[in-house]
Amino acid sequence: MRRSRRGPLKSAVPSNIVSPVRRCSRTACGRSAVATLTYVYADSTAVLGPLATYAEPHCYDLCAEHSERLTAPRGWEVVRLTDGSAPARPSGDDLEALANAVREAARPPERTSGPGGNGPRGNGPRGTDQAEVGRRGHLRVLRSPDS
Repeated sequence: MRRSRRGPLKSAVPSNIVSPVRRCSRTACGRSAVATLTYVYADSTAVLGPLATYAEPHCYDLCAEHSERLTAPRGWEVVRLTDGSAPARPSGDDLEALANAVREAARPPERTSGPGGNGPRGNGPRGTDQAEVGRRGHLRVLRSPDS
């Protein structure tokens, strides 16, 4: 076995040149990576998910800007996986449910005259004996009990 004249080789030398932070794989982009892109060629699918735990040669790390602007070739599908820590954007169903709840709250209550119902004087289930003076949307103006 031959020894080097310079001494033993140091294989794990700390370096100030290599950053421990993973950078975006796009050319000339120096931002920190936040997502990992992987291609599934058999399914014509590009999968964009949270940053992988370690860098692999067949995956691409992307910064936030490049991951948001990612497009796939014609005929390919982009699957975006979330890790659950990012705030989810409201879907169309969420917004529709919110709009329905606002409409329901703004709708005036149906009045029934009779025992236990909300009569013209506002006698409701809470036992209040206040007359309703005015109404604007879902807000009511009640007469003061003193007057």
